[in-house]
Amino acid sequence: MPIYHSLGKIPLKRHTVFRKPDGELYAEELVSTEGFSSLYSLVYHCHPPTIVKSMGTPYSVEPKIAREKHLKHTSLKGFKIQPVDDYLESRKVILANNDLHISLAAPKKSMTDYFYKNSQADEVVFIHEGSGVLKTGFGKLNFGYGDYIVIPRGTIYQIEFDDEKNRLFIVESFSSIQTPKRYRNAFGQLQEHSPYCERDIRKPKDLETIDQIGDFKVLIKKQGMMYPYTYGTHPFDFVGWDGFHYPWALSIHDFEPITGRLHQPPPVHQTFEAHNFVICSFVPRKYDYHPLSIPAPYHHSNVDSDEVLYYVDGDFMSRKSVEKGQITLHPAGIPHGPHPGTVEKSIGKESTEELAVMIDPFKPLMITEEALAIEDEDYFASWQS
Repeated sequence: MPIYHSLGKIPLKRHTVFRKPDGELYAEELVSTEGFSSLYSLVYHCHPPTIVKSMGTPYSVEPKIAREKHLKHTSLKGFKIQPVDDYLESRKVILANNDLHISLAAPKKSMTDYFYKNSQADEVVFIHEGSGVLKTGFGKLNFGYGDYIVIPRGTIYQIEFDDEKNRLFIVESFSSIQTPKRYRNAFGQLQEHSPYCERDIRKPKDLETIDQIGDFKVLIKKQGMMYPYTYGTHPFDFVGWDGFHYPWALSIHDFEPITGRLHQPPPVHQTFEAHNFVICSFVPRKYDYHPLSIPAPYHHSNVDSDEVLYYVDGDFMSRKSVEKGQITLHPAGIPHGPHPGTVEKSIGKESTEELAVMIDPFKPLMITEEALAIEDEDYFASWQS
C-alpha cells in the first residue's frame, strides 16, 4: 500500500550510524519487494535478524487437489469447517491455482508458542467472526468483524484472539496485493471516485520493542513447505522503522458502494487487485433508480474467469437460499445467474443489506480434498425450480 508510515526511533539519514544508548550499533534491515524496485521499508533491530540457532525438519503443506479440471457450478458450506485450536492447523485450502490459494479457518486459540512468516505469498485475512490483534515488529493492528487484514509476504506475525469463536476467509496471493490502478492518480493517491480512501486505511500503531535473547520458533512457509526455524532473538525487536511495506487493515464496512440508475457491473465492487485476480466487496447499498430497472443481476457467462463468492451476511436477492459462510464457485465456460423467480421478485426493491466477498481469478481454480468434505453436491441443479 503506497502510504508512507513510520513508528519508533530512526536516524535522520538512511544507512548511517545509529547507536543504542550503550554505544552498540542497531542492526539496519531493508525489507524490499521486486528486488529493489518496488515498495520497501527500512527496519532497525536491537539485534541482527540473522541469528539462527537451529532448523527443524521441513514438511509439506501443499493442498491436496481432488479436481484439477472441472466444469460444474459448486457450492461449499464454509461453516462446516470445524474449529481447531491451532491457527495454522485450522487453515484449510479449499480452492487453488498458481496465482492464489483460498482458505477457510476457524482457529480457537491465539498464537503464543511460535511466530509465522509466509515467504511465498501476501495474505488477505477477512474476519467473518472474531476480534483481536495482529502483532508484528511493525506494531499492532486491532481487528474485528468485516476487516480485511493485508499482510505482505515476509512479515513475521502472531495473532491474538479475544475468544475462541473465530471464522476467517483467507486469500494467499503469489503476487502483491494492491489497490486497483484506476482508483489511484499518478502519485499513488486514491482519487475522489475511489470507494475508499486513505482515511479508511488502518496502519500499525503501538510499536513495542521486545529486546529479548532466547529461543524463538518461527514457522516459515516457502514453496509449499513449512520450515521450522529457531532464532536467538525476539522477532519483534524493532526499535523503529519507516517506509511503505507493512501490514494494514481496511473494513468492508468502510467500502462506499458505487450505484447508478441501472444495474452496475461487478468491477464497481473491486477492492484489491493482484496478478490474474481481483477481490471485490458487496456491501449494503441503494438499488438502481431507473423507473424500469431490474435490481437482480442478469445472467452472464464467465468467458475467461472463474467467479468465487463468499457470503458473509444479509439477504441475497439473486439466490433462494444462502447461508453465512457459504461459497459458490461458478467456473469459466458456462453461464450462471439469478435463481428462478428472483428477477421478478427484485423489481421495485429499493436497497439490499447483502455483505459478501467476491474473487474473480483469470486462471481456473482447482478444488481440494478439504473442499469436497463441505460440498453441496446438488447445487449445480438449483436453477431448475
